[in-house]
Amino acid sequence: MSKEAIRQLINTKAGNKGLVETGISGVKFFNITESVRCAPAVYEPSVTAIVSGSKEAILDGNKHFYDSDKYICCTLSMPIETGTPTTSPDNPLMGVYICLDTRIMTELAIEMERTIGTSHKTKGNTHPQGITTAKWDEAFTDALYRLISLIESPTDMAILGNTRLRELYYAILKGDSGDSVRKSFGIGNEIARSIEILSSNIHEPITIDKLANQIGMSRAVFHRKFKQATNMSPIQFVKSMRLNHAAMKIVEGTNVYVAATEVGYVSTSQFNREFKRMYGLTPKQWGLTKGRDETRL
Repeated sequence: MSKEAIRQLINTKAGNKGLVETGISGVKFFNITESVRCAPAVYEPSVTAIVSGSKEAILDGNKHFYDSDKYICCTLSMPIETGTPTTSPDNPLMGVYICLDTRIMTELAIEMERTIGTSHKTKGNTHPQGITTAKWDEAFTDALYRLISLIESPTDMAILGNTRLRELYYAILKGDSGDSVRKSFGIGNEIARSIEILSSNIHEPITIDKLANQIGMSRAVFHRKFKQATNMSPIQFVKSMRLNHAAMKIVEGTNVYVAATEVGYVSTSQFNREFKRMYGLTPKQWGLTKGRDETRL
């Protein structure tokens, strides 16, 4: 099976409607034809497979461009800036977005570790990477097509959907990003658990000591491993996550004070200072100059 067959299916079902639900849990098609400048977003554990066009992401101040050469695997909730600056009607961004079911992925990762053991684990760093890329190998391509082809039959989708989704997850675990995925979802996934705690309690005050204690690490070890996985210190990560969530809320029309409060800021003046330092605009200026974009990936 080829990427071209996947592209044709997306084009038939999605048209130029932007982000489209497929009916398969967590799976969406996208066909975006308008250029969008980079803006704050929060990536959840997911896989993005681009079959046409390219997208831009800014991670830790560095620009990265992704296209159809490799699929993108995000294993941790990550604050990021992303956009589609080169997209146009003649050069659309098309592909498949798969929100990873953490329960299924964890079951598979642990089962794989227990079955294969340490012989399959790669050498080098023992921490997961928040965002990685992987080659479009035959196993991934075939599993992805088998999954999305289910949309042709509601009966097939209902009966085979979970099985085909597990097949795709297994292909991801065996691919270039598999090592990082297993470290995020498998045994000993302390950093992934800490990020899940942070993401679920973004509006509450939390100390690094408390977080390190919750996952059973010393502050120093936790700080080192966290930065290895995200390229940010825990404090930088929390600040970026809060400000990105606030920026998205403001674009959607939320009052600046309410947005600041909802992401854990007590002082509006501190929120304004940190927001402008990160984005170059005050929160009010941001709300006036940025339009809501329903198709952001």
